[in-house]
Amino acid sequence: MGIKVSNVSYTYQKKAVTATLALNDVSLEIATNDFVALVGETGSGKSTLVQCFNGLIFPDQGEVKVDDFVISYKNRKSRSLKNLRKHVGLVFQFPEYQLFEETVEKDVAFGVKNFGVKGEEALKQAHRALQLVGLDESYYQRPPFELSGGEKRKVAIAGILVINPEILIFDEPTVGLDPESSKQLMALICQLHAQGKTIIVVTHDMNLVNTYAKKALMLDRGKLVFSGTPNGLFSHIQNYDRLDIPSLMKVALKLKEKGMDLPLEDIRTIEDLLPYIVKWRKKDV
Repeated sequence: MGIKVSNVSYTYQKKAVTATLALNDVSLEIATNDFVALVGETGSGKSTLVQCFNGLIFPDQGEVKVDDFVISYKNRKSRSLKNLRKHVGLVFQFPEYQLFEETVEKDVAFGVKNFGVKGEEALKQAHRALQLVGLDESYYQRPPFELSGGEKRKVAIAGILVINPEILIFDEPTVGLDPESSKQLMALICQLHAQGKTIIVVTHDMNLVNTYAKKALMLDRGKLVFSGTPNGLFSHIQNYDRLDIPSLMKVALKLKEKGMDLPLEDIRTIEDLLPYIVKWRKKDV
């Protein structure tokens, strides 16, 4: 069934003079096992929207259907919320929001303990999740707040993976990671997608969108302004000052302008582009 957002609006500080309309009549759909990139300038409503997907925020108007769950203002006290948050895992942009235990292994184990797994079995599952994100046993007893920013992010991701949700939302997952760690994390996210998970990535990184996403959504000032392919998104965002198309796409567009027969929708990585360059050069020899 996936996710269906119907006419959702949300305002922060509703009764204050500083009230801010974060989401404005947003409607969209995300299919099961999709890989979606959610983009937009800072303050466009991206984080607010994804927090509606697991009931951290309830819309003032409209509703969100996530498979068999319904998130709306009238059912904000529903007993099904705990199960919803096991079904939809959200990794925040700032990992400190998710870390609170005295050791890394206890922090990651907390999630499964909250759903009834006890003792040694909870620790075993925590260790498996930590190994998935590339943190070995030397991290298990370390205080999470003494780790680097990238290591904290990995612990926060492990804390979500341990409960094995069907839908995974990553808010700026590669921020704070070096290039190699970013590549490893995205490989893990692709592996989870291949296993049938629905993936939603909130990001400003258009190279990430181009390389991995099947579908792109864009918010602007709380409204949905684009839904379609990553390639279509790159044409759309040329009207926005603080968003830029991927470096690879800039090169591909220049080559197409020079006469190369290039299907832009198929160019996701440098490996996709190279055969066309080789063919073009041979043609000119």
